[in-house]
Formats: sequence, C-alpha cells, structure tokens
Amino acid sequence: MALFRLENIRYKDVLGIETLSIDEKRVTCLVGKSGGGKTTLLRLLNKMISPDSGDIFYRDESLASLDSVMHRRRVVLLHQKPFVFSGSIRDNLLKPLSFRGEQVDDDALKDALTRVSLDKSLDTNASTLSGGEAQRLALARLMLLDVECVLLDEPSSALDEATERDVIQAVVKFVKSRGLTLVMITHSTAIAKEYGDIVYTMTDGRVKEAS
Repeated sequence: MALFRLENIRYKDVLGIETLSIDEKRVTCLVGKSGGGKTTLLRLLNKMISPDSGDIFYRDESLASLDSVMHRRRVVLLHQKPFVFSGSIRDNLLKPLSFRGEQVDDDALKDALTRVSLDKSLDTNASTLSGGEAQRLALARLMLLDVECVLLDEPSSALDEATERDVIQAVVKFVKSRGLTLVMITHSTAIAKEYGDIVYTMTDGRVKEAS
C-alpha cells in the first residue's frame, strides 16, 4: 500500500514528477548527483514546502488538507547537518520528547546511543561533538520518537565507511522492527542496493527506478 502518492508535481525548476508512489513499511532509497532534487523531494514529503502544482497524498489524504505540525510529528525529516540543542547529550535526546509531552528514562536514552554506536556519557556537552557524532546523536534522538515515517537526508555523510555501515544497518533494523517507512537519500549506491527495498535515481528533478 502506498504511504505517499505524488501526481503531476512541479516545484520551481527543481522538480518535475509525473507520478511516484512510496510504499509503507518499506525502505526507499534515493540516489543521484547533487542538485537532482532529492532533498527538495524530502522537504515536500515533510510538508516543509508545498508544490507549485500537482498533489501529494499521504494515506490517500491530500497533504494540503493535513495539519502541518501533526504531519511532521508522524513524518520526521532528519537533515544532513542536524540541529544540536545547547546543553548535554541527555538534554538533546529529551528535547523533542518534551515538545510531545513524553518522557523516557536514562536506560532508554543509553540504549538509543548504543544503537547508533555513540559511546558518550549522557552528561557530555553536545557542543563538543564532531560532525559524525552529531549525526549519530540526531539519529538516536529520532529513534526515541513515536513516528510513522522517517526521512533521512544523507544521514551518514560525516561517518567513515565502517561506522556508516553499522549505523545504517541499525537504522534499517529499527524501522523494520517497528513497521515504519524509511525514505533515505544516500551517496552510496552500495548502501542503497544492500538496504533499499526499492531504489530510485533522481536526475534533473525526475525520478526513475534504478536498474
């Protein structure tokens, strides 16, 4: 069943998608050169921006009719350079939960860090983290949330090859164990082929299924 369905989408001179379906509970990978429209597509799915024409449906409901805040709580977008809040790692993990009125204990926080191979104390000042560590912190933060769909924009771009594979494997295992949908931009065609249920190549704002 399609979680997202796009019809006749146009966005400036960046995207031109006649039709595209993204199935629920599957891992969809987007590959292609920079400037092909991949990040713009994720921002449309997250309702950060709206198409100039055409329509996007989420569970057969037009995104235009859905509350933006509630939609973003269900469909979470993690940018390539994630935002890090001031304070400790614990503060960063708890901040999104506080927005939702949810709470978890330190054991759950530590488990999330372990999943993404971030060997740091919860009391560590988040401002001291490297770019790769900040990416892993953001992924751990996401894993604590109750969501339906995860959108990842190059989630491992700042990681070395070995750590990248471990982290992507952990994320895919997490979404599959929860029955979630994952749409992931990756620079690695090897990662896309290994973990993607379906792989799309984006070129000049167009989408085609990878061979």
